[in-house]
Amino acid sequence: MTEPTKEELLARIAELEKKAEGRKKGTLEFRVGEKGGVSVYGLGRFPVTLYYEQWVRLLDAAADLRAFLEENKVAMLSGTRSFS
Repeated sequence: MTEPTKEELLARIAELEKKAEGRKKGTLEFRVGEKGGVSVYGLGRFPVTLYYEQWVRLLDAAADLRAFLEENKVAMLSGTRSFS
């Protein structure tokens, strides 16, 4: 295999920079994996992956989750582990 030319490397860098531009910090990206799980990228260092039924259950419980988060906001932000 031959080494890429300088022009090829510069073109590849430009391509990667353009691709990285689309991934703005704070944006979420969704992907379906080989095993059918849906992964959410952009929340933290690692993706969050759940299967369809799990996403539906989580979304159905969104109001309860939001209430739980609000009730425990102080503990979560201060780092204490006294969740109700």
